[in-house]
Amino acid sequence: MGILQKNNVKLKKLKTLGPQAANLVTELHERGKPLFSHADVVEIAGLKPKSARNFVASLVQRGVVTRLKPGLFILVPFELGREREYLGSPYVVARELVGSADYYISHASAMELHQMVTQPQLKVYTTTTRSIRPLFVLGTEFCFARYKPEHMFGVVDQWVTKSEKVQVSDLERTIIDGLKHSEYCGGFTEVAKGFWMRRDDLDIGRLVGYALRLDIGAVIRRLGFLLETFAVGSPQEIERLQEHLTATYAILDPLLPGEGKFLARWRLRLNVDFEEIVSVVRT
Repeated sequence: MGILQKNNVKLKKLKTLGPQAANLVTELHERGKPLFSHADVVEIAGLKPKSARNFVASLVQRGVVTRLKPGLFILVPFELGREREYLGSPYVVARELVGSADYYISHASAMELHQMVTQPQLKVYTTTTRSIRPLFVLGTEFCFARYKPEHMFGVVDQWVTKSEKVQVSDLERTIIDGLKHSEYCGGFTEVAKGFWMRRDDLDIGRLVGYALRLDIGAVIRRLGFLLETFAVGSPQEIERLQEHLTATYAILDPLLPGEGKFLARWRLRLNVDFEEIVSVVRT
């Protein structure tokens, strides 16, 4: 027997499913639930909690499932062969990491889903009402922003796999979140670039309404500057933002030092090179 044939036999033995495991995998697939917990195993397999934990541990050891975090597992597609570590959709994993709290995929991750970026994103950002520390799961970093329940608006459902959908900030809310925390999007210039890429699909009235509803001075200032710089939106919408300005100044990009010229019209300190901002229309 050759080495390749021996490896195939070994793999077959490793991932061969007994009746109990086959029943669990089949039921999880029929429920459209590739991510599951010990409680799911207790329910489906009819096992006691301790037996369920031991059963899942054996499936992890055989490469049938991957442990994402204590108590959370995902089925490994059989076609991956010898692969034992499988993350699946990082957006679905983010949803499961949040648990029962309100959430939505946000910032740079939402920009990626809305096709507002040109480079793949290395972190997964989620906004939630819970306080959750950053987590690393199979080499992927999951970051969480905490918002008040009354600020959880502008959210839509989006399919991210054939059977799974997650909650994502809509286009307008994605821009607003980027203006609030541009450090979670790669900086103000990246937010401006995403805005320009999808400008024809944005509802500017809704965008302004979101900024006023969030009622954060820095966001209102940055949005007004963005709309005026790119000549997007009507004078009436610009005026709505102007009416809510106060005397204090905010910096344009929180990622950068507080230096640069002061723009009295929007009460902003332009700590980003203006040419760098307008150059996004030429890329």
